[in-house]
Amino acid sequence: MDYPLLNIFWTMLWLFLWILWFFLLFRIFGDLFRDDSVNGWGKAGWCIFLILIPFLGVFVYLIARGKGMGQREFQMRAQAEQDFRSYVQQAAAGSGPGPSSHVDELAKLAELKRSGAISDQEYEQAKAKVLA
Repeated sequence: MDYPLLNIFWTMLWLFLWILWFFLLFRIFGDLFRDDSVNGWGKAGWCIFLILIPFLGVFVYLIARGKGMGQREFQMRAQAEQDFRSYVQQAAAGSGPGPSSHVDELAKLAELKRSGAISDQEYEQAKAKVLA
């Protein structure tokens, strides 16, 4: 119980900085391994530098490649957004005009003809329109 308040503050600060350091280190390793412009030897060199001299390695990486980190992150997010939009469009197109919707339209027309709601001539015109 003999731990002054200021020591608790400093301990919390150092713990926070230590956790922040690991987040930064993971972010750098993630950026390094996602970057296709760096070959395998370059990635290995950066990894060795970051592991053997972590503080200097992180600072040098941020100075040398920091601007590109933001650009690569932006491009990755833009590509993910584009992939999501194209997936949604493809999924929506599956329920829209397509082979399965033609079958559904023809089934509805056949049901209308069978119930007498439309005549044979109207059925043939609508069928030709769907198949066109």
